Amino acid sequence: MKSLKNRILKFVKNSEYSPVTEKELAEMLGADDKQQREQFSETVRKMLEEGLLDLGKNSRITLPSSGDVVKGTFRSTRQEFGFVSPLIATRDGDLRIERHNINGACDGDTVEAKVIRRRRKGKKFLLAGKITKVIERAKTTSTGTLYKNEGRWMIVPDGNFFKAPFFVDDPKIKGAKQEDKVYYEVLKYPKDKNFGKAVIIEVIGRAGLYETEIEATVKNFELRSGFDEKCRNQARKCAEVDFKPGKGYEDIRSKELITIDPDTAKDYDDAISLEFDEENNPVLGIHIADVSRFVTEGSALDEEAGLRGNSVYLPGRVLPMLPEVLSNGVCSLQPHQPRFAKSVYITYDKRGRVVKNKTKYANSLIQSSARLTYRDADRMLQGEKLDFPQEINKLLRDMDMLARRIEKRREEDGMIHLDLPDIDLVLNDDGEVVDANPADQSYPHTIIEMFMVEANEAVARLLESFDIPFIRRIHPDPDAFSAQRLADFVSVCGMKMPPSADRESLRKILDKVRGTGLEYAVNNAVLRSLQKAVYSPENIGHYALASRHYTHFTSPIRRYADLTIHRLLDKYLKEGRLSEKMEIPSEQDLVQLGTHISETEDKAENAERDLKKVLVLQMLEKKVGETLECYVCGVVRKGIFVQCKKFGIEGFIPSEQLGPDRWEFHEKSQTLTGQHSGVRVRIGLEIDVTISNVVVPIRQITLLPNEPLVKKTELKPKHEKKHKFKAKTKDRRSYTQSRKRRKSKRKSK
Repeated sequence: MKSLKNRILKFVKNSEYSPVTEKELAEMLGADDKQQREQFSETVRKMLEEGLLDLGKNSRITLPSSGDVVKGTFRSTRQEFGFVSPLIATRDGDLRIERHNINGACDGDTVEAKVIRRRRKGKKFLLAGKITKVIERAKTTSTGTLYKNEGRWMIVPDGNFFKAPFFVDDPKIKGAKQEDKVYYEVLKYPKDKNFGKAVIIEVIGRAGLYETEIEATVKNFELRSGFDEKCRNQARKCAEVDFKPGKGYEDIRSKELITIDPDTAKDYDDAISLEFDEENNPVLGIHIADVSRFVTEGSALDEEAGLRGNSVYLPGRVLPMLPEVLSNGVCSLQPHQPRFAKSVYITYDKRGRVVKNKTKYANSLIQSSARLTYRDADRMLQGEKLDFPQEINKLLRDMDMLARRIEKRREEDGMIHLDLPDIDLVLNDDGEVVDANPADQSYPHTIIEMFMVEANEAVARLLESFDIPFIRRIHPDPDAFSAQRLADFVSVCGMKMPPSADRESLRKILDKVRGTGLEYAVNNAVLRSLQKAVYSPENIGHYALASRHYTHFTSPIRRYADLTIHRLLDKYLKEGRLSEKMEIPSEQDLVQLGTHISETEDKAENAERDLKKVLVLQMLEKKVGETLECYVCGVVRKGIFVQCKKFGIEGFIPSEQLGPDRWEFHEKSQTLTGQHSGVRVRIGLEIDVTISNVVVPIRQITLLPNEPLVKKTELKPKHEKKHKFKAKTKDRRSYTQSRKRRKSKRKSK
């Protein structure tokens, strides 16, 4: 499988990998049972045939050796150098490319590079190279701000993808003016310090305005915005529905159920009911919007939803996966409105464990009794009386009770929960950030999270029982190298953790630092050690959730993966079984789909992160000279990266600004240590900084410590020289001559 192949390549490409046998490699990558080992062996065999792997001494698995010319993908870094990752991985790893050898390549470009230096390190070579040719550009269009400087028009690109501006010949053709935000195509790429050349495709609007920045984000990240007429017509036709119980649908409109969502939500995917059976066991009902009833497979709507992969949630604006007449209308489980749903009923015992063979699935016609926000639910659980019927209050308290049992059980099974701060931006009517507040993390969020996880897991177990391929949400175990680095970091923090990164050890560490000054640092380190969850038909489980079988089923309005699962559930509810002989996606198709929707998910997250940064920087630009409370979130040889607690923004402080000392970088512990003062700067350290400068177009903020971490008075005095005459040349010469005379006299005696 493609995802397993990628995991193997990623593992053996690691600089710390030493060749091992196939059996040892399978164990290191968590291939435990017979089926997984057979799949692993078959994948390795194919990779050997394709030349992706090689067998070294004693049949140990390694990568092929590199030649003198390498084709690969260029990746730039925060520092002034980059790397070329070979398209076919080699045992020598990536080529390091210094700034003067980048030759105009940009991040993500496919390039050809020449190896110019090899330095042996153990059994491997460290390679340095020079890019000789750009084969394919990763980015040909972008957005930026138009300026006129010394009589020439130029575009300063948004972000730091391009390292230099672009000249434009005649912006007036498109009606562009000074400080307009424009969408442009690259004609000539910047090289070294030389500007590139571009042509304006479209004037977006005045730079700095909220609507302009939104449109620039959409274009820069190539997000799909708006729907064509065919999709809109299909959506309107689908919305002309009569909500009556039909064949195969259970009418449960009289059942008490509620939705709990954020204050600003409009697309309500899920509703909850909770009843008790004859043995007084809780029966949880998770009712999910029946999107597959409205979006026919292969239709224009379906194809557009598949291309988008997911809805995109930007600050103040949503780019929905489906037209709003569906996403905010007939699919959304609005209060007091009849809606079609897919229902999962899970029965629990008194300890919050699932009672076997009692989980049921159904098509339903429901009607939400009330729409609660997370804040409403929290206030009610705290004892406040809000304007909701007593039945809703009781339902909410029963939900709270069950969620706590489920959470306790899942934690005992190994579920990992990270406590990392998040923020909600406060925007005024013009879309300007005026403040930021800590994101609401009250317990109702956990209630819904636990119930959604349980529903996703229940549906995955059902599909798994029929041995068919389907899109799973997988989260690989941490690789051995990441686990060891985490153990090293935890050791520096004064705690011990085995290098296996087993869930129980991680949970103990996270519990130990909760509420301490190390909480942010350790949670952040754990996050960095974990791999990213992705979509794939491969069955490797979900590490963080400690789940053997997991999928996404609960958000079909905003995630295409969930819609594919609903269609399989449709077939099951109709036929009572599932089989590969039915018209279902093949495993190969699902591999491609999983890769695509994982990429669209990343793109959406990156776009949201970038726009948030722009809006926050626009506000901080007006606050130059003010103080921010920050954490150290990264340490490199040249300085430290800090993250603002309130706004989540990140900035860089050069080591020379930390104080008058000689700062030594320790890679293993990720610290900077003052050679004379002994002061150690580590991830998680709290530091107050002053905003020195803000440059919004390149997403840059310059921060300085309010006070140096080291003062001159704190420096240790240097040791005196051994000989007092060493300081002056004349005195030292006299001293040496006198020693020679004495030595000569002793010899003459």
